[in-house]
Amino acid sequence: MQPDANAPSHRLARVAAHLNPQRPQMEEGASALRLVVCRAKGGAPGFKVAILGAAGGIGQPLSLLMKMNPLVSVLHLYDVVNTPGVTADVSHMDTSAVVRGFLGAQQLDAALTGMDLVIIPAGLPRKPGMTRDDLFNKNAGIVRTLCEGVARCCPNAIVNLISNPVNSTVPIAAEVFKKAGTYDPKRLLGVTTLDVARANTFVAEVLGVDPRDVSVPVVGGHAGITILPLLSQVTPPSSFTQDETRYLTDRIQNGGTEVVEAKAGSGSATLSMAFAASKFADACLQAMRGEAGIVECSYVASEVTELPFFATKVRLGRGGAEEILPLGPLNDFERAGLEAAKKELGESIQKGIAFMSK
Repeated sequence: MQPDANAPSHRLARVAAHLNPQRPQMEEGASALRLVVCRAKGGAPGFKVAILGAAGGIGQPLSLLMKMNPLVSVLHLYDVVNTPGVTADVSHMDTSAVVRGFLGAQQLDAALTGMDLVIIPAGLPRKPGMTRDDLFNKNAGIVRTLCEGVARCCPNAIVNLISNPVNSTVPIAAEVFKKAGTYDPKRLLGVTTLDVARANTFVAEVLGVDPRDVSVPVVGGHAGITILPLLSQVTPPSSFTQDETRYLTDRIQNGGTEVVEAKAGSGSATLSMAFAASKFADACLQAMRGEAGIVECSYVASEVTELPFFATKVRLGRGGAEEILPLGPLNDFERAGLEAAKKELGESIQKGIAFMSK
């Protein structure tokens, strides 16, 4: 006769297994020792989500925000340092998601096994005077390693890639998945939502309205002049002077630098990035649940231009980016910006592909 796992005598062992899943508690059965099962108590049916880089500047607030999401049933937090503390802290929140922490390369596979959505903010942050390309050599290797883990352990998961420079790291991830034979371009999504959030905020300031009532498509890439806000397509329909257009475009393109300089060496855009990543992840989860009509901007494999990757509006579905939407009509200013963006973006894409060819 099997022991009752819900009996009072087994509750503490089960809680201990929940708090430290990598060292499960043992109990004595009729004839042998067996593992105590960690019950995901209290959680409504939902999705299993992993955050890789959960102890970093973006990862910590993102972990908090994803713990608050009612669509998340299991939340795995992975990093190479400090994960136990973040896990303990976030796990005390009285929301339904069950939180488990994983520390170091030896626990990467355990963190990823069975995940539905993988969010990757891992990597070094920008510092004053640094461009996103300055981060390339360090972050490229980190992204490659993590995506190799995804290919091994959850090849059907949707991946939200945040690690900079996104213009290059998404191509790197694509090459990793191609090499592993698991590549599905619909499931690899570069997160550019912060560019959209900034555009909505800055345009709202100029118009004197609530940012929640504004929607600005932002296309191209996720760095400098590759970030192209389509101000001619703003909702609600609005017109801007040439000075306003230049001001808004420049500020949206350099929003990350604005934060880096304001923090004066103490960090980069972590809180707003976590907010944006959480917002995009929630859109993905809603679409995975079957909600229709969910459209977000994302940097994806695309045929909208001659480039293999490009950020534009995509319709999200159960399998990721189900439809890549066209750019729509552009004005002269935007057409010029698009040509400049494509030149720099093409170089960044090739840099990522070349990294994987070494």
